[in-house]
Amino acid sequence: MKMSNNTILITGGTSGIGYALAAQLLERGNTVLITGRTEERLATVRQSLPGVHTYISDVSDPAAIRRLYSEVTRAFPDLNVLINNAGIGLKRNLNDTTGPLEDLDREIKTNLIGPIQMIKQFLPQLKRQKMAAIVNVSSGLAFVPLAVKPIYCATKAAMHSYTQTLRVQLKNSSVKVIELAPPAVKTNFNKGQEELNSSAAMDVNKFAKASIRGLERGQEEILPGLSPVARLIGRVAPHAVFMKAEAERMIAEGEKDTKQMQ
Repeated sequence: MKMSNNTILITGGTSGIGYALAAQLLERGNTVLITGRTEERLATVRQSLPGVHTYISDVSDPAAIRRLYSEVTRAFPDLNVLINNAGIGLKRNLNDTTGPLEDLDREIKTNLIGPIQMIKQFLPQLKRQKMAAIVNVSSGLAFVPLAVKPIYCATKAAMHSYTQTLRVQLKNSSVKVIELAPPAVKTNFNKGQEELNSSAAMDVNKFAKASIRGLERGQEEILPGLSPVARLIGRVAPHAVFMKAEAERMIAEGEKDTKQMQ
């Protein structure tokens, strides 16, 4: 896929992976549109990335998606690439049943339902283009879940499956369907959960460069950095992460029992 002279919409483009992709795609001569949930953050991006077009929108809100579609397609009838990047990942203890039930669907709406609704809403626009693409950002954790982020990992596994099905159903259209599965990347994604950050995390700008290179090569699944390792582990040793989590739990419980005995 030619990665210049496109009109590209990136959800969640005010920071992290979305911002890095926006910056590098702008440099390549594309028209880049990003969404964010607050005008304050969008204004900051406009200052650092002159030429970017910004829209307040929340992918977890169907009304916001409809409004975004109306505004974007009216202003940019040549829109031909949708990058579903917006996402949240929360550390959760499933043994804790004290929170409200409504809190459980936040990640599902943002990471899974929102992108699916975005695709449905924008698909007619994309099909009108001679060359178009949908890029769904999943995760290396779609292949090997991390026990402390159960809902996030489940949504990314579901997005991986959905993307495969979408690709088959759109095979006779002008719309290419691509999955971009990041490894651990150095961003503020784990803000407030810094203990989950890894020293092996990939530089976000290197990640964006590798992702765009994969798009240029026409890859249907783009797995930069250590993501191929995660996929391999998911195939040959699917319980590896859970075994590690179980070992850590047993150690923690053992330490707790020891302190109680003292």
